[in-house]
Amino acid sequence: MTDEAKIVVRPITLADKDEWKFLWRRYLSFYSTIRDDALYEHTFARLLDPAYPGMFAYVAQTQGHLIGLVNCIVHDHGWYQEKVVYLQDLYVDESARGKGTGRLLIEQVYAQADRLGMASVYWTTQTNNHTAMKLYDKVARKTDFIKYQR
Repeated sequence: MTDEAKIVVRPITLADKDEWKFLWRRYLSFYSTIRDDALYEHTFARLLDPAYPGMFAYVAQTQGHLIGLVNCIVHDHGWYQEKVVYLQDLYVDESARGKGTGRLLIEQVYAQADRLGMASVYWTTQTNNHTAMKLYDKVARKTDFIKYQR
Protein backbone atom coordinates (compact mmCIF):
# COMPACT_ATOMS: atom_id res chain seq x y z
CA MET A 1 0.00 0.00 0.00
CA THR A 2 1.33 3.43 -0.89
CA ASP A 3 1.42 6.36 1.51
CA GLU A 4 -1.12 8.11 -0.70
CA ALA A 5 -3.61 5.22 -0.32
CA LYS A 6 -3.63 5.69 3.47
CA ILE A 7 -4.70 9.33 3.19
CA VAL A 8 -8.41 10.15 3.21
CA VAL A 9 -9.59 13.53 1.92
CA ARG A 10 -13.09 14.48 3.00
CA PRO A 11 -15.30 17.49 3.73
CA ILE A 12 -14.60 19.24 6.99
CA THR A 13 -16.89 18.40 9.93
CA LEU A 14 -17.62 19.92 13.33
CA ALA A 15 -15.50 17.19 14.96
CA ASP A 16 -12.45 18.54 13.08
CA LYS A 17 -12.53 21.94 14.78
CA ASP A 18 -9.57 21.62 17.15
CA GLU A 19 -7.25 19.88 14.69
CA TRP A 20 -8.30 22.21 11.85
CA LYS A 21 -7.57 25.21 14.09
CA PHE A 22 -4.15 23.79 14.96
CA LEU A 23 -3.27 23.24 11.29
CA TRP A 24 -4.67 26.59 10.15
CA ARG A 25 -2.70 28.36 12.89
CA ARG A 26 0.47 26.66 11.62
CA TYR A 27 -0.38 27.68 8.05
CA LEU A 28 -0.85 31.31 9.07
CA SER A 29 2.36 31.18 11.10
CA PHE A 30 4.23 30.06 7.97
CA TYR A 31 3.16 33.38 6.43
CA SER A 32 4.05 35.29 9.64
CA THR A 33 0.38 35.99 10.29
CA ILE A 34 -1.44 35.93 13.62
CA ARG A 35 -5.21 36.13 13.98
CA ASP A 36 -7.38 36.22 17.09
CA ASP A 37 -9.61 33.33 18.18
CA ALA A 38 -12.73 35.15 17.01
CA LEU A 39 -11.55 34.88 13.41
CA TYR A 40 -10.90 31.14 13.76
CA GLU A 41 -14.43 30.70 15.09
CA HIS A 42 -15.93 32.88 12.36
CA THR A 43 -14.09 31.15 9.52
CA PHE A 44 -14.75 27.65 10.81
CA ALA A 45 -18.46 28.42 11.16
CA ARG A 46 -18.65 29.70 7.57
CA LEU A 47 -16.82 26.63 6.26
CA LEU A 48 -19.43 24.38 7.88
CA ASP A 49 -22.57 26.43 7.18
CA PRO A 50 -24.59 24.86 4.33
CA ALA A 51 -26.53 28.12 4.05
CA TYR A 52 -23.28 29.95 3.26
CA PRO A 53 -22.22 28.83 -0.23
CA GLY A 54 -19.29 31.24 -0.37
CA MET A 55 -16.79 28.90 1.29
CA PHE A 56 -15.99 25.22 1.55
CA ALA A 57 -13.17 23.13 2.98
CA TYR A 58 -11.66 19.68 2.91
CA VAL A 59 -9.29 17.98 5.29
CA ALA A 60 -6.77 15.19 4.80
CA GLN A 61 -6.72 12.53 7.47
CA THR A 62 -4.53 9.53 8.21
CA GLN A 63 -4.49 7.22 11.21
CA GLY A 64 -7.31 9.20 12.82
CA HIS A 65 -5.58 12.58 12.71
CA LEU A 66 -5.77 15.54 10.37
CA ILE A 67 -2.60 16.15 8.38
CA GLY A 68 -3.81 18.75 5.91
CA LEU A 69 -6.47 21.28 5.02
CA VAL A 70 -7.73 23.31 2.12
CA ASN A 71 -10.07 26.31 2.53
CA CYS A 72 -11.77 27.74 -0.54
CA ILE A 73 -13.82 30.79 -1.45
CA VAL A 74 -16.47 30.72 -4.18
CA HIS A 75 -17.12 34.05 -5.88
CA ASP A 76 -18.39 35.78 -9.00
CA HIS A 77 -15.98 36.76 -11.73
CA GLY A 78 -16.47 39.44 -14.34
CA TRP A 79 -15.01 37.32 -17.14
CA TYR A 80 -17.31 34.30 -16.64
CA GLN A 81 -21.01 33.67 -16.20
CA GLU A 82 -20.13 30.89 -13.78
CA LYS A 83 -18.53 31.44 -10.40
CA VAL A 84 -14.88 30.64 -9.71
CA VAL A 85 -13.07 29.03 -6.78
CA TYR A 86 -10.22 30.75 -4.99
CA LEU A 87 -8.14 28.13 -3.21
CA GLN A 88 -7.17 30.42 -0.35
CA ASP A 89 -5.41 28.15 2.11
CA LEU A 90 -3.58 24.87 1.49
CA TYR A 91 -1.53 23.36 4.27
CA VAL A 92 0.01 19.95 4.91
CA ASP A 93 1.70 19.21 8.21
CA GLU A 94 5.48 18.97 7.91
CA SER A 95 5.41 15.33 9.04
CA ALA A 96 3.15 14.38 6.13
CA ARG A 97 4.75 16.27 3.26
CA GLY A 98 6.03 14.54 0.15
CA LYS A 99 3.39 11.80 0.33
CA GLY A 100 0.83 13.20 -2.11
CA THR A 101 -1.41 14.93 0.42
CA GLY A 102 -1.25 18.37 -1.20
CA ARG A 103 -2.07 16.89 -4.60
CA LEU A 104 -5.02 14.97 -3.16
CA LEU A 105 -6.41 18.12 -1.54
CA ILE A 106 -6.08 20.12 -4.78
CA GLU A 107 -7.67 17.31 -6.80
CA GLN A 108 -10.61 17.30 -4.37
CA VAL A 109 -11.06 21.04 -4.89
CA TYR A 110 -10.98 20.49 -8.66
CA ALA A 111 -13.62 17.76 -8.33
CA GLN A 112 -15.86 19.98 -6.20
CA ALA A 113 -15.45 22.88 -8.62
CA ASP A 114 -16.46 20.58 -11.48
CA ARG A 115 -19.51 19.30 -9.55
CA LEU A 116 -20.58 22.89 -8.87
CA GLY A 117 -20.02 23.98 -12.49
CA MET A 118 -17.32 26.51 -11.62
CA ALA A 119 -15.40 28.20 -14.43
CA SER A 120 -11.99 28.05 -12.80
CA VAL A 121 -9.91 27.27 -9.72
CA TYR A 122 -7.02 29.58 -8.88
CA TRP A 123 -4.65 30.43 -6.05
CA THR A 124 -1.62 32.50 -5.19
CA THR A 125 1.59 31.66 -3.38
CA GLN A 126 4.66 33.52 -2.25
CA THR A 127 7.41 33.75 -4.83
CA ASN A 128 9.84 32.02 -2.47
CA ASN A 129 7.57 29.03 -1.71
CA HIS A 130 9.57 26.80 -4.04
CA THR A 131 8.53 23.52 -2.42
CA ALA A 132 4.85 24.22 -3.00
CA MET A 133 5.49 25.53 -6.50
CA LYS A 134 7.01 22.18 -7.49
CA LEU A 135 3.59 20.64 -6.86
CA TYR A 136 1.64 23.54 -8.34
CA ASP A 137 3.63 23.33 -11.58
CA LYS A 138 2.42 19.72 -11.93
CA VAL A 139 -1.28 20.31 -11.24
CA ALA A 140 -1.95 23.77 -12.66
CA ARG A 141 -0.76 26.37 -15.14
CA LYS A 142 1.25 29.31 -13.85
CA THR A 143 -0.15 32.64 -15.06
CA ASP A 144 1.58 35.93 -15.78
CA PHE A 145 -0.47 37.85 -13.21
CA ILE A 146 1.07 39.48 -10.15
CA LYS A 147 -1.04 40.21 -7.09
CA TYR A 148 -1.32 43.77 -5.77
CA GLN A 149 -2.98 44.60 -2.48
CA ARG A 150 -3.90 47.68 -0.52
